[in-house]
Parts: sequence; structure tokens; C-alpha cells
Amino acid sequence: MASKSISRKRGACPIHIGVGGWTYGPWRGVFYPDDLPHSGELAFASQRLTSIEINGTFYGLQKPATFIKWHEQTPDDFVFSLKAPRFVMNRKILASAGEAIGRFLDSGVIELKDKLGPINWQLLPTKLFDAADIEAFLKLLPRERSGRPLRHALEVRHESFRCDQFIQLAQRHGVAIVIAGDSPYPEIDEATAPFAYARIKGTKSNRKAGYSEAGLDGWAARAREWAKTREVFLYVIGGDKVRNPAAAGALIKRLAAD
Repeated sequence: MASKSISRKRGACPIHIGVGGWTYGPWRGVFYPDDLPHSGELAFASQRLTSIEINGTFYGLQKPATFIKWHEQTPDDFVFSLKAPRFVMNRKILASAGEAIGRFLDSGVIELKDKLGPINWQLLPTKLFDAADIEAFLKLLPRERSGRPLRHALEVRHESFRCDQFIQLAQRHGVAIVIAGDSPYPEIDEATAPFAYARIKGTKSNRKAGYSEAGLDGWAARAREWAKTREVFLYVIGGDKVRNPAAAGALIKRLAAD
């Protein structure tokens, strides 16, 4: 069993590592024991990973009782990130999302309390950089809800965002730019917020831990570098999904040894 938390050298920031979601049939017999009840999957995963990015919030609103249950089923030092709903993000004009953002934030997300990590606002791959629209959207993202601080990350998936103007906008609003690792999307590694948010997608079926030893060492080294100045959230997502928990666990093991 992996450590629940990753110990860091004095002066370094916390590093949280996990996967996207926890319900995936092919993980049976690979990550989850075959006889584990489905109701026990989150508790099992949260004892072996240090964070999970919740996918269910992308597909629809959850109930406050659901967030309370997730909070209760996980260790004290566990952290969830949330994917913002598609009804917010899958629109041509993001500046029109104010009411939808409010509906999502009032759906019970703050019931995660101290386990609430960043919210990932993922743009469509067809969304081009429009400075006015992006700035209007960033202005809609509140810094707190009902006294609970909120942190935001923006996942861009079009090359037009690879420009100084976008980076400056993100920095001005304190929003992290999601680092797209080993993916077809632009990898923009800039410190625009007090935390780094990475989603890596390079796992392969012919690797027991998803990545080669060198690949794992490389991502662990980048996480250590980010943690010198920022809290880190790193999720193994995409690629060969069956291998993602093993890759996350291998990264946790490397970083816990520091």
C-alpha cells in the first residue's frame, strides 16, 4: 500500500498524484481486487493514491450528499480535483457562462471542505484563443464560495493559446494553465498560479507501470521542480488507462522516497 501522503523536504510544497475517476471496469483484477464491492472502490483507491480528479462532475451536477459521502470515504489528507461541467464549457462564448458556473458551484462542491482541490475548466479542442472572451470568462471564476477558497485551472487544447498574451491573462487572474503532458495538446508549462496542475497521457500497455523507468523518473523530477515554489497536482489520465493507477503509484513511490 502506498503512503497516503507524500512527505516533502523542508521548504518544498505538497505534491498530490492520482488518476481521473475511480470507476473503470478494466481496473478489476489489475488495480482493484476482483471481489472488492463497487461501493469500496473510492476508499481503496484513496489509500493508494493521494488525489483523484473527479470526472462525474463533467457529465452532470452531483448532489451535496454525494460530495459529503466522498469526503467521508477518503483519508484526512486526500484531495479531490473537479472537472467543471460540460454544460459550462462546451459553448462558443465562454463569457455567457456566469449563471452556469454559479449553478455548478452551488451544487455542493464545497461539501468536500478541506479536500477540495482545484477545479479544471477544460476547453473544447476547437476553442481558439480569443483574448476578450477568455478574460471575461476568467473574471467569472470566483475566489471563494460560502467562505471556502476556490482554485482554478484552465485546460486549453488549441495551439492558438501558445502565446504570451494568454499566459499573462492567466497570471493576472491567478489561474493555473493545465500542463498537457505526452498528449497532442499544447504543453504550456508556466507558473501562473500558486499551484501546478499536470495531466499526463503517455501510459502504454506494454509497460507494467505504464511508463518506462526513465519516463517515470522524468515526471518525478518535473514534479519536484514545480514543488520548489508551488503545490503540485499531477494526474495520469488517458494513454492506456488500465496502466494509469500503476503509473501514479510508481510516481508516488519515487516522490515519497525524497
